[in-house]
Amino acid sequence: MEETRLIIHKAETGTELPLGFADEGVRAGFPSPAQDYVQESIDLNRELVRHPATTFYARAVGDSMRGRGVGDGDLLVVDKSLEPWEGCLVVAYVDGEFTLKTLHRDEGGRCVWLMPANPAYEPIRVTEENEFVVWGVVTYNIKSQLGRRH
Repeated sequence: MEETRLIIHKAETGTELPLGFADEGVRAGFPSPAQDYVQESIDLNRELVRHPATTFYARAVGDSMRGRGVGDGDLLVVDKSLEPWEGCLVVAYVDGEFTLKTLHRDEGGRCVWLMPANPAYEPIRVTEENEFVVWGVVTYNIKSQLGRRH
């Protein structure tokens, strides 16, 4: 097992790639002729990136957040302009390292806890003595259904 690390990439939003969009939805039960419902297009840059100047992508490496649905190799959309809130998924910089965790604050506000979503890992207690910055809030998690290599 490996603590979740991040590989960070700048969000390139200067390009467009309109793709067919089944705006009526795709049924997970009884099959339907989905091609009949493809009526408009969608641009994932416009759909996933609300604040281009403050958005970046990060690739999750490790399994400490698997209980939140984040697996090794997932592509995360991270927005630095959002103010973090209790229970949100954040990219944090702690004492020289980036990590992906759920943000919790103690009742007195004296420390922050960065919580893993895998019981094999310990929470990270952040106090005034730590170098700590929330780099951004995860807004989307993009998963490959084919595996990391495809």
